[in-house]
Amino acid sequence: MKKIAIIIVMLLIGFSAEAQNLDTFFKQADAFLNANVANGKVAYDAIKKDTKSLDEVLKTAESISVLKSDAKNYQAFWINAYNLSVIKGLINNYPTKSPLDDKGFFDKTKYSLGGKKITLNDIEHKLLRAEFKDPRFHFVLVCGAVGCPPLIAKAYLPITLETQLQNQTKLALNGNYFIKVNVKKKRVEGSKILEWYKEDFTMNGMTEIEYINTIRTEKIPADYKLSYFEYNWKINKQ
Repeated sequence: MKKIAIIIVMLLIGFSAEAQNLDTFFKQADAFLNANVANGKVAYDAIKKDTKSLDEVLKTAESISVLKSDAKNYQAFWINAYNLSVIKGLINNYPTKSPLDDKGFFDKTKYSLGGKKITLNDIEHKLLRAEFKDPRFHFVLVCGAVGCPPLIAKAYLPITLETQLQNQTKLALNGNYFIKVNVKKKRVEGSKILEWYKEDFTMNGMTEIEYINTIRTEKIPADYKLSYFEYNWKINKQ
């Protein structure tokens, strides 16, 4: 019994330490984003001059372990880890005009996160999209370009994640930076994200426009034709 009690105590200590690490990560991420993001744009010049706070939060992220079954903590951690790593990748190559100027930015460069050596594409496609089948990830994962959804000046947190996911999706699908409706021509232009990840937006037999209308306040008529405008890969700097 004594051995069992010792094992239980050790497990509880481990869980407590992990929870503290995760809480520290969220606090550091929130402080960093609040200080360096405004109106969806990032203060790359200022971050380049002093990378301490960015390095600290990513250092905290290195050893964090969060289970997929702990869905809200898992999703919030990896969304923030992705967005912060994008900023780190751009800072490593700064000054730069676009994430695409660094060959392998998304699929070759690896970051030490969550006990893994992992690329940005791995986070997006393997850890998030493949596991949870939620199209709303496309409105919170920010690739460092103007064509991406805007980065918010706060961390995604497990307690607010559902609201944040829904709010960012509503902003995108009701705004004119992701969806452009031409009433006269009965056409709608969408971000290339809708084309690149069509399978995410057409689950359960829906069309892209039908999915958009589940979120959009002013519905798009079913007879409107959908096309896609070119993606703006210019860096999302202040």
